[in-house]
Amino acid sequence: MKKYLSYIAATLFLLFVLGIYYFFNLYKNLPSGDELQNYTPVLSTKILDRNGLLITELFTEKRTWTTYQEFPDSLKNAVLAIEDHNFYKHWGINFKRILKAFIDNFIKVRFAAGGSTITQQLARTAFLSQRKTITRKLKELALALKLEYNFSKNEILEMYLNQIYLGHGAYGMGQASKIFFSKNVSDLTIAESALLAGMLRSPNYYSPIRNYNRAIKRRNVVLKRMLELKFISQEEYNSAIKEDIEIVTFPTSSATAPYFIEYLKEQLEPRYPDEVLYQGGLVIKTTLDFKMQRYAEEILVAQISQLSNVVKSTIDVQGALVALDTKTGGILAMVGGKDFRKSQFNRSTQALRQPGSSFKPIVYLAAIEHGFTPASIIEDTPLFFVNDGIDWRLVATTTNFAEIPVENFPKKQLPTDPKNIWQPENYKNKYYGKVLLRQALELSLNSCSIRLIMEVGPTNVIEYARKLGIKTPLTNTFSLALGASEVYLLELTSAYNVLANNGIKTTPYGIIEIRDKFGNILEEYKPVENIVISHESAYIITSLLKGVVQNGTGQYAKNLKKICAGKTGTTNDNTDTWFIGYTPDITCGVWVGFDTKKSLGKDATGGRISCPIWTEFMKLATKDLPNKDFDKPTTIVEVTIDKNTGLLPSSSSKRVYVETFIQGTEPTQYSPEFYDVPMENTPDIEESNTGF
Repeated sequence: MKKYLSYIAATLFLLFVLGIYYFFNLYKNLPSGDELQNYTPVLSTKILDRNGLLITELFTEKRTWTTYQEFPDSLKNAVLAIEDHNFYKHWGINFKRILKAFIDNFIKVRFAAGGSTITQQLARTAFLSQRKTITRKLKELALALKLEYNFSKNEILEMYLNQIYLGHGAYGMGQASKIFFSKNVSDLTIAESALLAGMLRSPNYYSPIRNYNRAIKRRNVVLKRMLELKFISQEEYNSAIKEDIEIVTFPTSSATAPYFIEYLKEQLEPRYPDEVLYQGGLVIKTTLDFKMQRYAEEILVAQISQLSNVVKSTIDVQGALVALDTKTGGILAMVGGKDFRKSQFNRSTQALRQPGSSFKPIVYLAAIEHGFTPASIIEDTPLFFVNDGIDWRLVATTTNFAEIPVENFPKKQLPTDPKNIWQPENYKNKYYGKVLLRQALELSLNSCSIRLIMEVGPTNVIEYARKLGIKTPLTNTFSLALGASEVYLLELTSAYNVLANNGIKTTPYGIIEIRDKFGNILEEYKPVENIVISHESAYIITSLLKGVVQNGTGQYAKNLKKICAGKTGTTNDNTDTWFIGYTPDITCGVWVGFDTKKSLGKDATGGRISCPIWTEFMKLATKDLPNKDFDKPTTIVEVTIDKNTGLLPSSSSKRVYVETFIQGTEPTQYSPEFYDVPMENTPDIEESNTGF
């Protein structure tokens, strides 16, 4: 008998030694003390608007790091009460709880209870897998001892409160407070703290979003336990148990500015590895204005849905809007389509479309800087071009092919290929004879724009487009005057921004600064300003574009009831409609059309489709801004002139107005007596374009 007892004792001793050896091997293979000290939790990256409001978060695990001091005592006590009330007394392991859990599990023949302390839970969630195995449990015990050795109790509790998962994408109590109550964790009430603590056992089961009543019952269990442990007084308990908790869920990450966020990610992903961008707790402050972005999204969708009176296949109609801070070029709002969930293609930055007449201000800018003035006389007559094999040659100023003498054609032969003939037309094929340059732009007369580009040359127009920031390929032909070359909405809006900003170019940008999780600045962007055209020329074009709003194709924008300038654009067959305009504070561009090039309908023009969207957005975007005029250079003069001649009025002049000139370019001659002849036709306030 003694022999058998000796064998049993030896076997038990051997098992004990092997167990100790196995345990210490586990201990050695766990993260070292230095690794634990350098532990970095997964933190979400926050993207803020220019005023510090949260737009969205980038994350693999949605977590906000909160310091021990920021957690209210009510929350810390609630968690201790329901999870580990002896936390400050043990050294990471509670053997009584382990023994009780072992007995429960043995009886039920499964892992029904864990008996883990807060330190063990932290070890498991931060460093180990969630698989319920004996090996993992032993690792958990060993790691709990390491954590207790390397960290203070308060540090362990801080890590735990930041690490735990509470459902709905919320990692940590700080994020959970935002998700469920839309408030900072430091502002939690006792009742709210108890509700969050109660969720720890089973976040999805006790979620107040999924089952409010169940969550409240669990909260009451926590409150009762806090009272028993004297963590709260009877009065505090009585008040908390009666408190009605309002669940105010935080907006989802994709709710606002999804196209803008993707625009930022395209820039950030090449510069930051995923573990930094999506897990490093960066704080990215952007140029976006949260309120303006909401206005832009809501108005664009609402206006497009109301196009049924003009457009018959409206379900496929798309749109885009970009708004820039005039002085800095910062992107205030960006909408790349009407529904990001259905299409992630960003039409404000990725869609190349013909701008139509919205390109014309660049032609007029080149003309102003080559000696033209707003009062220059331009011939508005039909134009007939023939390609002579090298270039396009103007052969007649008529719309009737039969009236053109054969001698006018190259080689004195009639062209047989229709591709060698180009007849650009005004809207509704109406022409007005001699008009002022101002009227030509206000009425968007195609004939006049072509005559201007013929005079200054397409090469010079391209040069000015490049100065304003347009980088896309541009055709070196006369059709460039009608917006035949494709551009991006963002770059054309930025080009207009130079006009609004007194000739100063600033590149559009979306990020103000990037800070790491400790608050250190990693990147900081400050706009770089370059004077690319004169203040005087910018002011003259702005004056002309103010006329487009007051007297021309952009008259809907008068509903803004503030000083503004802008230009409409409509392409061949009404496939693309544009309006780009600005105040002294905001430059905004709008495009509406199909993703495939098909007509929006005969009545769909920039003035009817895009200008109302621009106006309704700008009403809200500028509602808190003063109604101020554009900066006027001291070298600008205003002179009363005769509207028919562009000269100083004579005693018989009946149609006069005040025109703006760069000093030294104003007329000095007087109109002839009795020259007051009205224009041949009353202009139609519409526009269209015909290119090659």
